[in-house]
Amino acid sequence: MSPSNLEILAYETTPLGDLCLRRRELLSRPGTVITEITLDHELLMSSYVTSSERALAEEALARHTDSDLSVLVGGLGLGYTANEVLKSPRVRRVEVVEFLPEVVGFLRDGLVPLSRELLADPRLVVREGDVYEQLRDLAQECWDVVLIDVDHSPEEHLGTTNESFYSESGLERAKQHLSPGGILAVWSYAESSPFVAALRSTFSIVESVPVTVMNDLVDEKQTDWLFIARDEPIAT
Repeated sequence: MSPSNLEILAYETTPLGDLCLRRRELLSRPGTVITEITLDHELLMSSYVTSSERALAEEALARHTDSDLSVLVGGLGLGYTANEVLKSPRVRRVEVVEFLPEVVGFLRDGLVPLSRELLADPRLVVREGDVYEQLRDLAQECWDVVLIDVDHSPEEHLGTTNESFYSESGLERAKQHLSPGGILAVWSYAESSPFVAALRSTFSIVESVPVTVMNDLVDEKQTDWLFIARDEPIAT
């Protein structure tokens, strides 16, 4: 660590803004080193608080009873959602679609805390792409679980073309990418009644799951939201 307790690991200009990967030692907790990604100097994610990212995977997988699962993850970030998926022995394959090639590079260059574990797992494929565009197009394959952690919320998007996903028509197109009994789960930092309404128009079972943790860095609780949708199993 530098004398300022801050190390810039990468700084890139992207179509979404200035992207920074940094590592710092917490002044309030000497010896605790965390990794963060910022976009235009706004914190996107941190290795210090990862509960809701991990819960996105946990909650979705808990609702699927089958094995040999294929999972599509929209958004790589620091890799905590993908890593949680890979902890399940019921998962056969995980594909992560990340919009920013720089973020994919962070993983491949070993700059994020989970790089070694993720890159060592043969079930994982990480590629550059637009998961929203993929879900708008005709399905080339279907997934048992689709996890989306890209935007801040259904109303606050990082990209300019993401909005249609959160509509009824967008969800109908996304649903075509799910296998029978498949689950769609979306992360958000805020509740969203309009998105829940759109989900309920598309799926028969919709849950809004709050994930509340105490962020002791700012000494306050924070709540993120998981929107989980699926259809009733087809009777056999």
